[in-house]
Amino acid sequence: MRGGLILGLTILAASMLLGEAAMADQPVNWGLGLQPAASPVMQDIRWFHDSLLMPIITGITLLVVALLAYVIIRFNKRANPTPSSFTHNTTVEVLWTVVPVIILVVIAIPSFKLLYKADSIADPEMTLKVTGNQWYWSYAYPDYENIEFDSNLLEGGDLPAGAPRLLTVDNKVVLPIDTNIRILVTASDVLHAWAVPAFGIKIDTIPGRLRETWVRITKEGTYYGQCSELCGVGHAYMPVEVQAVSKEDFQAWVATKQAQAPQGAPNAAATKLVAAQ
Repeated sequence: MRGGLILGLTILAASMLLGEAAMADQPVNWGLGLQPAASPVMQDIRWFHDSLLMPIITGITLLVVALLAYVIIRFNKRANPTPSSFTHNTTVEVLWTVVPVIILVVIAIPSFKLLYKADSIADPEMTLKVTGNQWYWSYAYPDYENIEFDSNLLEGGDLPAGAPRLLTVDNKVVLPIDTNIRILVTASDVLHAWAVPAFGIKIDTIPGRLRETWVRITKEGTYYGQCSELCGVGHAYMPVEVQAVSKEDFQAWVATKQAQAPQGAPNAAATKLVAAQ
């Protein structure tokens, strides 16, 4: 029995590791834990979750289970035929008040630091504007002329072989790695939420308002997300697909997109951005 338990734990650990490796690009079935980090903010989120929250939650859970087991065994009718008659215990009451306060303070300090880091945009080197629509995303690059496009879900026969279903789009976002990127978000109709788990980003897009966040992608790859705010019947069909490339490849992509755009076309995204500000 002991050997079977060890084997089972080994298989579970291996599946978790394999699941994490696969989740570097996209979610996998039966994946456990958060997706591997692809940004400094997500690295801190993973540390906060894995190294702080989970040990505290696990410890509290085990303590409560142990106390319940002790009470059931020690104070049942057979072991304790004469019930105790005390009404309170000052020491215990102080402990169960002070200890939770200390735990909350320990959680709060790194939590506030993480919130501040997620909201503080450090010297943005470029900007991506995201607009949520029912039920697709529109993207614009205000720093580069004539680069704006819509991004729609690919379905059925349009889906390339091997591409993940309900996550692949016709026009993916292309962003450079090792670059501080400011992300401006808004919506044209109802509330949406632009979310990419590997970046540690989930931000609501609100009609008539311009909100911002940031990301610094640390490694190349394709990252997926979805609209995370219920926005109507097509809510489940608003995926986000981001292709992170080297700075050189990004400049080549920009040159290609600008060459494909109609010459002399106004940069509508930049005009809207200036007007909104």
